[in-house]
Amino acid sequence: MVKTALDPSQRPDVSGFFDKRTNTVSYIVKDPQSSACAIIDSVLDFDYASGRMSYDSADLLIAHINKHGLQVEWLIETHVHADHLSAAPYIQQRVGSGKIGIGEQIIEVQDVFGKVFNEGTEFERDGSQFDQLFKEGDVYTIGKLNAYAMHTPGHTPACMTHVVGDAAFVGDTLFMPDGGTARADFPGGDARALYHSIQRVLSLPDDTRLFICHDYGPNGREIAWETTVADEKIHNIHVGEGRCVEDFVELREARDKTLAMPSLIIPALQVNMRAGKLPEADSDGNRYLKVPVNLL
Repeated sequence: MVKTALDPSQRPDVSGFFDKRTNTVSYIVKDPQSSACAIIDSVLDFDYASGRMSYDSADLLIAHINKHGLQVEWLIETHVHADHLSAAPYIQQRVGSGKIGIGEQIIEVQDVFGKVFNEGTEFERDGSQFDQLFKEGDVYTIGKLNAYAMHTPGHTPACMTHVVGDAAFVGDTLFMPDGGTARADFPGGDARALYHSIQRVLSLPDDTRLFICHDYGPNGREIAWETTVADEKIHNIHVGEGRCVEDFVELREARDKTLAMPSLIIPALQVNMRAGKLPEADSDGNRYLKVPVNLL
């Protein structure tokens, strides 16, 4: 029999790690009955000016895993991030386990940005860089924890919410109630689709814990990343109190016109659509990221 979210064995232990340079929260999600865990939305440190990568953020996750004797089963990306680079391949190599997974609509993202970055025919646009492509409704386990993938597009075509026991990891679909919702103006984004995706998340049980991918501390409050369905329904400044789709679309599209592009969007897209891997090296062993002019 499938256990419900009310069963204590289906309440994952969740540890959040905040990266202040990108305002990203990465998660280690542990099965309370075993050492099995998943890592969601890891961060690779990247200095754009020098082109140098470092691993401090990822090493914090690895240190936690080693300290608690955890076994990584999954390295999940909620979507192709535009504001940070994924550390999934680095962590996978260091811990020696874990399948890298993302939503199957990654192929749409790869097709769009394969053209933007002029990647050529050698860049596979079939999602084969990832170990697992999640479809809507796919079920999986983390140890004995029951989990499933919910397709929640709007911010990007490949956005997935991962529901693990009584917790849901919403990526950029929702922010904390005072932060509202994600932008929907990237290629393939759509404010109306985002609204309907949010309603799917808010149809989960009211006490479902929601874990947010980014927080910016609006109005000077302390950084936070955990809320509930009930709190979002009432207090979310963009969709709370039953805001209708037309009002949301008008609000979201007007706000998106005021937003600057994320500072790491150029390197992030090229790396993350490759499952966190760098482009192939040239004949001298050097690797390069491209900067398209007047295309993004």
